[in-house]
Amino acid sequence: MIFIDKIIGIEKILNPEINKLIDLAMKNQSHSGDLLLLIINGFYDEDRLEFNNNSEIKYSPFLYGPSVEGHVEQTHYSFINNYRKTNISQDNFTDYLKLHEWTIERKDEINNLVEIEETGIHIEMLIYLKFWEADMIIKKLYQFVRILNGQHYDWFFKVSESSRDKNSTGKRLDIINKKIRDGIKENSNVLFNIIKDTYKTQLRNSIAHSNYSFLGRNVHLNNYIKDDKFSQLKCISFNQWIDIFHNTLVLHNQYLRINNIVHERYKELALQNNNEIEIRTTNKESESNFFYVKYNIELDDWN
Repeated sequence: MIFIDKIIGIEKILNPEINKLIDLAMKNQSHSGDLLLLIINGFYDEDRLEFNNNSEIKYSPFLYGPSVEGHVEQTHYSFINNYRKTNISQDNFTDYLKLHEWTIERKDEINNLVEIEETGIHIEMLIYLKFWEADMIIKKLYQFVRILNGQHYDWFFKVSESSRDKNSTGKRLDIINKKIRDGIKENSNVLFNIIKDTYKTQLRNSIAHSNYSFLGRNVHLNNYIKDDKFSQLKCISFNQWIDIFHNTLVLHNQYLRINNIVHERYKELALQNNNEIEIRTTNKESESNFFYVKYNIELDDWN
């Protein structure tokens, strides 16, 4: 269930913070087109090199566009957006909690409310995974932090899928915790803390492996390990889950805002420069080449 008052409360904190970070990223980027590459999804396709061996026309392996990960993102967005539109509570969060205040006369009513709540949390856990596991979201947040810190756009980003991956950027949890969360701390303690409070590896693993149970208004995590400092959660209350889920929803909203704001800024720049924006490709030896991306006014897109 989505509580508008909780969404508004978190967005009051994050909206100005994200605006500040976008301004800082525009200022700190090592090339003026790096943030544009973030929203149009620049990537390196090594298969192009083999294709060029048998082609008279030589194509660049540096590409941009949705690719497979972009179509996956659109699929997940549709699911998240449908839940967002159809599961808004008519009560604010305080009034909702009052509905769960126990009396013997309301026993059956409260039990029914908890059953409905449990079904909703099952769905919300899927949304939690869809945000924190999605390659495109992880990639863009990773690129945003790099650009914010003055590093060049990483054309060779790749999430590790197995121990055999030798040229990957890292595992999902390491990219989120070390490269995104820890990487943002210097410029935004606010965002650092909300990611720290929201993305919990133990919770992620418990959901991904369906290794949890509902008892009362609590989610019991069955992967608690006494001697593992990263697996110390025995349970989280439904109220704690509501905080975690709403943080995730607002982070998803902010992710979309970054795309929209950056698009509008580059659109304005392109309209002042023959509808073109210069971008830079950087290979693994840090050698650079420069090209132009054209803004398509009719489609409000880049090609």
